[in-house]
Amino acid sequence: MQHLEESYDVVVVGAGHAGCEAALACARLGLETIVFTVSVDSIALMPCNPNIGGSSKGHLVRELDALGGQMGKNTDKTFIQSKMLNQSKGPAVHSLRAQADKQNYSREMRMTLERTDHLTIRQAEVTEIITEDGAITGVKTFSGATYRCKAVVLATGTYLKARCIYGDVSEYTGPNGLKSANYLTDSLKAHGIEMLRFKTGTPARVDSRSVDFSKMEEQFGDKRVVPFSFSTDPETIQKEQISCWLTYTNEKTHNIIRENLDRSPLYSGAIEGTGPRYCPSVEDKVVKFPDKERHQVFVEPEGIHTNEMYLGGMSSSLPEDVQYAMYRSVPGLENVKIVRNAYAIEYDCINSRQLKPTLEFKGVDGLFSGGQFNGSSGYEEAAVQGFMAGVNAAMKVLGREPKILDRSQAYIGVLIDDLVTKENNEPYRMMTSRAEYRLLLRQDNADLRLMKIGHEIGLISEEQYEALLQKEQSIEAEIKRLESTNVGASKEVQEFLEANASTPLKTGTTLAELVRRPELNYVMLTTIDKNRIELPWDVAQQVDINIKYDGYIRRQKQQVSQYKKLENKKLDVTFEYETVKGLRREAIQKLNLYKPMSIGQASRISGVSPADISVLLVHLEQLRVQRSLEKKGQEDSHERDI
Repeated sequence: MQHLEESYDVVVVGAGHAGCEAALACARLGLETIVFTVSVDSIALMPCNPNIGGSSKGHLVRELDALGGQMGKNTDKTFIQSKMLNQSKGPAVHSLRAQADKQNYSREMRMTLERTDHLTIRQAEVTEIITEDGAITGVKTFSGATYRCKAVVLATGTYLKARCIYGDVSEYTGPNGLKSANYLTDSLKAHGIEMLRFKTGTPARVDSRSVDFSKMEEQFGDKRVVPFSFSTDPETIQKEQISCWLTYTNEKTHNIIRENLDRSPLYSGAIEGTGPRYCPSVEDKVVKFPDKERHQVFVEPEGIHTNEMYLGGMSSSLPEDVQYAMYRSVPGLENVKIVRNAYAIEYDCINSRQLKPTLEFKGVDGLFSGGQFNGSSGYEEAAVQGFMAGVNAAMKVLGREPKILDRSQAYIGVLIDDLVTKENNEPYRMMTSRAEYRLLLRQDNADLRLMKIGHEIGLISEEQYEALLQKEQSIEAEIKRLESTNVGASKEVQEFLEANASTPLKTGTTLAELVRRPELNYVMLTTIDKNRIELPWDVAQQVDINIKYDGYIRRQKQQVSQYKKLENKKLDVTFEYETVKGLRREAIQKLNLYKPMSIGQASRISGVSPADISVLLVHLEQLRVQRSLEKKGQEDSHERDI
């Protein structure tokens, strides 16, 4: 029996947020790329809340954009509300969040894929990976067709052997009732890949006509919208925004849930998968936080051309009748009509310790992986992993050096390092607290940190790169001017300080010193800074932050310098740790399991103590001295022979 056979450079399995970024990266680098999806209608689907960004996640999206990714650009085209979170706090935790139009987001991303050269979209289920001598050579689909390739990126999301559950209802489908992918797991296991079973959940969607918004708190977007993409002109996206709404659960809600816990698959044992700690179901909240009298419920629109609204904070797998009872106990939802029931979904994913920092499998050459399939949660976490997996698949095919971002360079680096280095027994979620250098890794400076790398990869244009260099020069020049411009205790200056509740001057000072005062900032000094030229808002923002937080930034850069020293001490991944005298047994087991690429990575492995790292450093130094002596002996021998 004959079957179709085709050849490509790269195969991407899955067209969710990870798959889209992987496919676009490879195709834009000139590689013939094919992306498979179980349904073309599910490209860039948002089965959960259609929002992009939020605390720490906004950082990921802006970093992705600075590297040449698509998510930020797509969000700027399709948002219906945008808000900068945490503005009352320092700039390190400011995070952009946008509510997107679900249908428009998916439609725009699909159009982007369809218009990209070198990229083919194919609706088919990939059931098998094909290898020869431990290296990828292609994939097979359910129809028996074979697609030969040089690299594969797995971005299967929550579709592998997916099962949707609420109450006694259990269906082997993917999100939103889409087809699940039931065969690829067995092929991966046959190739020695360890699989896990995770779960996530989503709340009900309700009809907005049945919601009483008068009993809720209206949540507005920002008056001045900041774009996600550095290439988006802010003036082009200022528009009228749609409101979101806030209400709360209450004791009645909690009692309904408690009385029906025995009917919840989460507590009856019907669900096997491990759920996300930081995005719990409403049942989990009530059980784990019994002292809390109420929990927030965000009522948010799914789009402009639909009445569906999303009940953020109330994901559940309770039976249908209980869902109605608990939702209708919430103020404003007393007469609510459910359009789509809440459900939990469990799915197969991998133990991500099997991956290199490049997101390539250690045991299968040319097989890369990104997104929820790696044991993470969230659209943003998925997108950045898919992008990095796609970039490194492309680098491998093109014979170029891989791109690895470390923890001091990007939240993306933190995310991937955590996945491949630490034990993740539940879906991983990005948080600002996970980034130890977060004052340097702000969302406002993602372009300054990463656009050069995007240019090196080949996904940032020469025009964008030149604009970045000009921005850097403008920031540096303005900071230098402020540091060297003195102001005296003139009447105008003193009146300005008094008007802004700032201590009057006794002697002259620099404009930079005034910027450093907590109650003042760069923009406010315009009235007393006579020689100032008008700068773009993003340049002015960087000037203000760099001056105001200069001491903290310098201190964190020193910490990064120490971190880099350990990262630069490389380890051979084939090294056998049993040969190192003084290492504890647990450390030997963990180091052999993870095969770290550097001392720095080794130090972050659970079960490897600082004492073990000291032993390793001594051993490495002994090896260096031994090799140096051996090399000198060989050179001396060579000279004698001459």
